[in-house]
Amino acid sequence: MYLPRIFKTFMERHRELTEAQLKAGELASQAGPLDQKAQHLVQLGIAVGLGSQGGVRSHARRALGAGATREEIQQVVLLATTMVGFPLMIAAYGWIEEVLTTAK
Repeated sequence: MYLPRIFKTFMERHRELTEAQLKAGELASQAGPLDQKAQHLVQLGIAVGLGSQGGVRSHARRALGAGATREEIQQVVLLATTMVGFPLMIAAYGWIEEVLTTAK
C-alpha cells in the first residue's frame, strides 16, 4: 500500500499515536454494514468536501483496491459539485485522474 513519506515519518516518530488512530479507523470500519468499497467511496466524498488532496488520492486508491470502478470514483467526485462547489470538485477530479492514470 502506498503511504506518503510524511506519514511514514510520523509513524516512526509517533508510534503510539499512529496505532491509536489506526485502531479508531478499524473500529469505525466495523461499526456498521458498509463494505470496504462503500466505506472508501464515502471517505472519498468526505475528502473532496474537505479539499484534502492526500485524502482524495488515498481513498481513490483504496476504493480501487476494494473493487470500485473508475466510473464509481468519478461519480463520487461529480456528486460533490452541488455540495462543495465547482472549484473543489474540479481540483479533486484532477487528483483522482492522476491516481486513475497511474493505476492502469
